[in-house]
Amino acid sequence: MSKKLYIKTFGCQMNEYDSTKIVDLLRATQSMDQIDNPDGADMILFNTCSIREKAQEKVFHDLGRVRALKKMNPDLLIGVGGCVASQEGENIIQRAPYVDIVFGPQTLHRLPQLIEARKISGKPQVDISFPEIEKFDYLPESLAYSDRRKGNVSAFVSIMEGCSKYCSFCVVPYTRGEEVSRPLREVLMEVVSLADQGIKEITLLGQNVNAYSGAIESEEEESMADLALLLAYINEVPGIERIRYTTSHPREFTQRLVDAHKKVNKLVNHVHLPVQSGSDRVLAAMKRGYTVLEYKSIIRNLRSVCPDMSFTSDFIIGFPGETEADFNATMKLIEEIGFDDSFSFIYSQRPGTPAADLPDDIPHKIKQERLLKVQEKIKYQASIACKNMVGTIQRILVEGSSRKNPKELCGRTDNNRMVYFSGDLNKTGHFVDVKITTASSKLLRGEIVQSIVEPSSFIEHNFCH
Repeated sequence: MSKKLYIKTFGCQMNEYDSTKIVDLLRATQSMDQIDNPDGADMILFNTCSIREKAQEKVFHDLGRVRALKKMNPDLLIGVGGCVASQEGENIIQRAPYVDIVFGPQTLHRLPQLIEARKISGKPQVDISFPEIEKFDYLPESLAYSDRRKGNVSAFVSIMEGCSKYCSFCVVPYTRGEEVSRPLREVLMEVVSLADQGIKEITLLGQNVNAYSGAIESEEEESMADLALLLAYINEVPGIERIRYTTSHPREFTQRLVDAHKKVNKLVNHVHLPVQSGSDRVLAAMKRGYTVLEYKSIIRNLRSVCPDMSFTSDFIIGFPGETEADFNATMKLIEEIGFDDSFSFIYSQRPGTPAADLPDDIPHKIKQERLLKVQEKIKYQASIACKNMVGTIQRILVEGSSRKNPKELCGRTDNNRMVYFSGDLNKTGHFVDVKITTASSKLLRGEIVQSIVEPSSFIEHNFCH
């Protein structure tokens, strides 16, 4: 009889990818099936993120909510993984002694051993070490079409882990370790496997994905593959029709990667490139390692090879010492580049980071007002970008039915816009041409004008938000 696993994921796409791997791993080794509710679960896992303070506290709030389930079922296993686990370690057990297992992003593959050790010893198990890229050697093959994920047409592939940039505000280098890349052959094998299962779109993941430097196996002297070369190889994989990557860092956005946007025909015309601030003074305090002029040069180079390139970014508002002039510089950059979406947040002090020691005398009300201005500006630019797409024909990968209206299909454009349109559900997994008829700030509606790619025979129902 199979056991029941409930897993809740916090934070970024890297965590979503890790959670998928955890589900596959525990299904293969513990005969666990994923469920949508913690009630009745044999194991509850929280895969956490510590980028923002609120996310970290939410983990402990959720742990408190499942404590009653542990009292009703002493055999229930509760685990905390991810970056909060890596940062807090034994402190999680001290604060929530009913937690059984604590594991870091780099030790999720050791979950079966940690479960066994917990059962034998009766004591909580903690493993937040950094065994580099070892975890990929012990994870089962990607199961794009397991029962929980039937109908998926896109998939994440992690190509590197960690970060070596040590921005003054960020905990990632301390919770995920230094940058380590997977060998080229391993990444390609995973992509081929996913393509064989019917996946059409691949998103390459990494904390700094363009820092990828994967070993190329050869009888001769060892060489390394950069992201541009990896993209070129994936472009040749039969079945893969669209390629994305995230998240990039401006410091390593090379000319080779810029050129890849011209040469790799399956690569989308969308780049997410976090800038964080439009002020050189703030960027220096953040230890980002580039200037506004250097950032704008990257954008200019990308537009020279792809004039209709869409750009999104990250912004930290209210970083310690941010003046009105610094904020205005950010607003100016947003307008100059024309970002049409962003992840923007008020600065959150993270313990152990250099920025935590900086004096922060900006009133919270001012920070909130600045954040609202940024978000309203980008929302306005997004609405203009969407309206400019009305009348155009876009190539859409059909993801399935809309949750709000099952009679409608939905799918994304190259520039990551969700489009809704009428059509038969059996078009899921197709690429279709859709003429955009109406637009809002983020959503588009249209009508199919041509089918491009034949469907996979085993694609089943899927739903879009």
